[in-house]
Amino acid sequence: MENLPEIKGYRRSCGRFGIRNHVLVIGTVSCVNGVINRVAREVPEAVSVPHAHGCGRGGARDVEILFRVLTGMIRHPNVGAAVLVGLGCEVSNTGNLFSHLADIGKPLTVLNVQEEGGSLKTADKAAEAARDYLALLSNAKREPMEWKDMLLSIECGGSDAMSGVTANVAMGAVADWLVDQGASVLIGENTEMIGTAHVLARRAENEDVAGRITDMVDRAEERARDIMGDAAGLVISPGNMDGGMSTIAEKSMGCIIKGGSRPIVQVVDYGEHPSKRGLILQDGPGYDVDSMAGFAASGSQLMFFTTGRGTPAGFPGIPVIKAASNSTIYHAMKDDMDINAGSLVEGKSLDELKEEIIGRMTSVINGELTKPEANGMDVFSFMTVHPPF
Repeated sequence: MENLPEIKGYRRSCGRFGIRNHVLVIGTVSCVNGVINRVAREVPEAVSVPHAHGCGRGGARDVEILFRVLTGMIRHPNVGAAVLVGLGCEVSNTGNLFSHLADIGKPLTVLNVQEEGGSLKTADKAAEAARDYLALLSNAKREPMEWKDMLLSIECGGSDAMSGVTANVAMGAVADWLVDQGASVLIGENTEMIGTAHVLARRAENEDVAGRITDMVDRAEERARDIMGDAAGLVISPGNMDGGMSTIAEKSMGCIIKGGSRPIVQVVDYGEHPSKRGLILQDGPGYDVDSMAGFAASGSQLMFFTTGRGTPAGFPGIPVIKAASNSTIYHAMKDDMDINAGSLVEGKSLDELKEEIIGRMTSVINGELTKPEANGMDVFSFMTVHPPF
């Protein structure tokens, strides 16, 4: 490409850009999921997010992760306004959460079922606030942004033997292009890095980053051995094996290639915001939907998701571009797949596929819906214990 593709987004008061302008309705605890679901039915234009957490947490570390994910969703640059619904007696009550949101810089309504007169009254107030915010955000205009304003994440799930040959290779080329333009790229899934610590550490920007990479992967391997014993080398799903994979080493090498070849500048915790720009590793779990929540909490405005077995999962409020690793699954699930990376072994060059993905990515940043967005395939779940597995 001779000229960089032009991209536009919604400028936030913090200086970041969102590529969507959603009203988020989210609960502090699973006890209010009925309220959240009722708002979803009444105001389908809003992004309403129930979840299974919020109370009965273990230690301080688990509560830290809980607060980080919930506040990260509200702070997310793709969110223009939010409605936070609490119960009143939970660990993650609105008072505790609000102390992390004082400088949020966007419209926020906070409601508690125990204070508003019950679930129906709370749902009515939440729906009214969501409608008001939708009207307010309808006047927002996209502004030109630079590629350095983008934080993109890359996930792989439902992988097959072709994932590390086609889709993840193509994503690696796109990751390199993004980093070269000043954007940041985030990859995670620490259990799928087992056996590759030495490979990744060689790419570290400095010794401190190399040490953090080694520690992260060693912890993941130790955790796998504690749980699975001698079978730890087979930390792959039945679907992975049906797709032709044999060991975690094969899966790990295919997984890390999606991060391209540029230096690794930082290792961040689950849901932690990067402080550097470039290629970044996140210490997060291999389970797809939990991993995506970590990327979202870190502020990723867009996600790529490569798959060889096929999965329709998207994420609330964040566009997810699905890339099939083989043409069979692309055509079998054409309503769910955005990119056919299987074309890489059918005559298309890597450069051609890279340009195709960059073109699709540019359109999505500028407002075009991905297949998971258009189909409403939002899935929200996050890690509940640490270290992750």
